[in-house]
Amino acid sequence: EIITATDKEIIAAMRLVWERLKIIIEPSAALPLAVVLNTRGKFRGKRVGIIFSGGNIDLDRACQLFSQL
Repeated sequence: EIITATDKEIIAAMRLVWERLKIIIEPSAALPLAVVLNTRGKFRGKRVGIIFSGGNIDLDRACQLFSQL
């Protein structure tokens, strides 16, 4: 099964990681979190691990993206 996420959902996941963990991750690293957050029912009762890798995003650009939410 392939599960997708919108750009807005991915940016929201990036912002959540930044706010809660104080790390900046690039959009591709935020995609799995966005999917889990937006399809919680599929993952309920299961153990889920997400590896956040890649901070290949300019901080100014990240702030621009976050301001779109």
